[in-house]
Amino acid sequence: MRSIWNGAISFGLVSIPIKLVNATESHTISFRQIHTEDGGRIRYRKVCELEDREVAQSEIGKGYQDADGTIIPITDEDLAHLPIPTARTIDIVAFVPADRIDPLQMENAYYLAAGGAPAAKPYTLLREALKRSRKVAIAKFALRGRERLGMLRVVDDVIAMHGLLWPDEIRAPQGVAPEVDVTVRDKELDLADALMDTLGEVDLADLHDEYREALEEVIAAKAAGEAPPETPEPAPGGKVLDLMAALEKSVRAAKESRGEDVGEAEEAAGGGEEAAEAEVRHLPRRKTTRAASEKAAAKKQAAPSAKKTAAKKTASSTKKSASKSAQQPKKTAATTKSTAKKPPAKKAAARKRTA
Repeated sequence: MRSIWNGAISFGLVSIPIKLVNATESHTISFRQIHTEDGGRIRYRKVCELEDREVAQSEIGKGYQDADGTIIPITDEDLAHLPIPTARTIDIVAFVPADRIDPLQMENAYYLAAGGAPAAKPYTLLREALKRSRKVAIAKFALRGRERLGMLRVVDDVIAMHGLLWPDEIRAPQGVAPEVDVTVRDKELDLADALMDTLGEVDLADLHDEYREALEEVIAAKAAGEAPPETPEPAPGGKVLDLMAALEKSVRAAKESRGEDVGEAEEAAGGGEEAAEAEVRHLPRRKTTRAASEKAAAKKQAAPSAKKTAAKKTASSTKKSASKSAQQPKKTAATTKSTAKKPPAKKAAARKRTA
């Protein structure tokens, strides 16, 4: 691999000659601007404003524009002799735990290669010291016209360096978080944890850029004069009506995709099937036409029996009323007869006195 910068690592009084090599590469498919009518390339030409003519790359240098519009030329020699110790040196300033570095600060990654046989011993010493301490080195270095911050760590048997943004280059996340107060229940967290556990881990080496692959297929098809592949229909996305129901459904789908028992999803949520039913609020389903017709048929079948039962009840009540009315005159006659036989109490007393 071609080096992009040569210098040395300053490790106390130890100096390690190194070469800086890009650790990453871009696989992005780039496009050219063309004239849509004839396919001709659209090019940008570098023209000098004063002379109004196109200039070659060898005639182009750097310049700083002052506040009043004045251009101050800056040459490569000026940059090479900057009055800083990091012009050609990666100056290690501290060793800190890796979790002290905010991932937001990380930029490009580089490999540091030992610059020749004499650098092998101090290079290996620094590498093994980083391994044993389980720390990373914070360093300053100058690259492409400005001083930068870097983090050195061990990758396999190589020292890698990540360019870091300066702390004042990280913007505070003000106004980004939701401004409304939201309460998250323990049941919802349990289901979220269950979903995370079900999805599990992934080998990052298995992930690939599907967009780039699809774009390559389109380019290959058009180059061969064929129709580009059809776009697959996106999966229908349902509306999230209930967070608990959505989490539960996601856990079940993840379980089914892995061939696991779906019942374990409720147990992992911490409440079993009863707890899930108690928390998930399903919307009432509309009655189908079939269900309505079956219910109507059941009512029709129940109607004749109800009429027969009502008729029987009416007949029996009529008979009871008739028997009661027939018995009532007999009771009245008997009452009258008994009343006639028994004289009043006052008349009986008078008869006794006369005797």
